[in-house]
Amino acid sequence: MEVIRARVDSIGVAEPEIIRQGDTVVVNLPGVKDQQRALELVGRTGELLLRPVLAAGVAPSDATAQLDDGSDPTKDALLLDDTGLAYVVGASRATGAVFENDARPDVQSGAWSVVVSLRPGAAGEDPWNGLAAVCYGRDQSCPTGQIAMVLDGVVISAPTVQEPTFTGGNVQITGDFTQEEATDLAKILEFGAVPVKFGVSQAQTVSATLGADSLRAALFSGAAGITLVLVLLFAYYRLMAAVIVAGLGLSVAILWSLVSLLSRTNGLALSLSGIAGIVVSIGIAVDSYIVFFERIKEELRLGRTLRNCAPRSFASAWRTVVAADTVSFLGAVVLWWLTVGSVRGFAFFLGVSALTDLLVTWCFTRSTVLLLARSRRLAGSTLLGVRTAAGA
Repeated sequence: MEVIRARVDSIGVAEPEIIRQGDTVVVNLPGVKDQQRALELVGRTGELLLRPVLAAGVAPSDATAQLDDGSDPTKDALLLDDTGLAYVVGASRATGAVFENDARPDVQSGAWSVVVSLRPGAAGEDPWNGLAAVCYGRDQSCPTGQIAMVLDGVVISAPTVQEPTFTGGNVQITGDFTQEEATDLAKILEFGAVPVKFGVSQAQTVSATLGADSLRAALFSGAAGITLVLVLLFAYYRLMAAVIVAGLGLSVAILWSLVSLLSRTNGLALSLSGIAGIVVSIGIAVDSYIVFFERIKEELRLGRTLRNCAPRSFASAWRTVVAADTVSFLGAVVLWWLTVGSVRGFAFFLGVSALTDLLVTWCFTRSTVLLLARSRRLAGSTLLGVRTAAGA
């Protein structure tokens, strides 16, 4: 399940739900557009075997070896590649465990390939060099000089060995790959093999309309809560509540821009848990304004002018805001690190909202209130429920 989760996360799916029900693994992927690609990436066993090529380009009907699915790697076998070309291969001499978890797609000589590093010593370089030396010498166990890289019983590449030993650097896996095929192969090599074989029992695409009622309920409850908060703020802080409304609007705009960007580039899906994180973050943002405005009210009650008390009040409130947002951000990081699935979506938006609150409080709220404090029109007026001292 962890290997599947790593593969799913690598294709940019937000908040995947991966659960086990008996002998069945249920994978729910929100926001996936290419269902077939997701099935191929998740369902592949990912077992890579390195086998010497005894004969290449043979017709299956003319071969003396038995057609094999790659599940018995200790015997000679006849395997096919994606184009139907047949290879007679010997017993497996190594597995994909010889490679580091740093596989990546790359372009070499105008063609897509996968580049990966070997593990040092007996874990990687030694078995690789043993097979490479045999194939380079073209003895009876590897007369073609080729190493077949067999993934789940299919020959994905059969490069000819150019050097008898390998002393460091990268191994290049070549084949007639498209960019998507090279990327998917790199992901499988990077995150490892699944120790069991999968059979897809059912694949279902759930329409977004099935969750429309839940989405409308979430949006309605969020809107109702925000409306009640704003009514209370205007009743308590009078016209200065307009600063809060503008600041919240700016925060939402930043969050929406970030969601749009990540949806386009990384497949982020805004789910109900993400919406819950955003709604909770509104309370965090409102708290920042309350701390600031209450400090101003305290100063005004002492008879100080708005121009004088606004900078002092912000300096005092800023320390509290930083402390509160830091705690929220650290809590979000811990949730993200220790949890999976929908809780991660909540943690992500909670953490982003804490950072956004710091940005908006310093750049917008501070500047706006200090600018209003310079206004002569507000001198002597009732502000935040307290009459300000006359005078600039």
